[in-house]
Amino acid sequence: ELGRAAKSHMDAGGLVPDELIIGMVRQELQSASSGNVLLDGFPRTVAQADGLDEQGVAVSLALSLAVPFEEIVRRISGRWMHPASGRTYAYDYNPPKVEGRDDVTGEPLVQRDDDKPEAVRSRLQAYGDQSVPLIEYYRARGVLASFDGSDQPELVAKDRRSDAIYASLGPRVA
Repeated sequence: ELGRAAKSHMDAGGLVPDELIIGMVRQELQSASSGNVLLDGFPRTVAQADGLDEQGVAVSLALSLAVPFEEIVRRISGRWMHPASGRTYAYDYNPPKVEGRDDVTGEPLVQRDDDKPEAVRSRLQAYGDQSVPLIEYYRARGVLASFDGSDQPELVAKDRRSDAIYASLGPRVA
């Protein structure tokens, strides 16, 4: 029922209201077999976090994976794809054998419009506008754990910040 209501908003080109999203999440949490659930990318706003609280959904740990915006811009804008197959290449860690060409067909690779640097920066600005207050929301409640990989300087120096963050996460949230 809730999914159909959400679909009607999306089909009309609108945003799904927070109350509906929160209701869907709560319904899923009630049917979860474990008491522990990882919500990846939700909540995204303080209003959604407040809504979870109002629904009696307790967040015991909020993780913030902090990567400098320009690093994200560089990585995402280095992503190219082969439209027919969906194969994706990343010039910094999974480059094609021949620049600009698909490894299998030799056809040209394309960059999605939303992977271009200016589009990535715009999305990150919007993300920052929403995430900074949310990070502070969970910090004030004493449930925020932030990871930026700085405790793994050898990996960060090798341009492997994601690996550094994952190495930092393991012992702290296990």
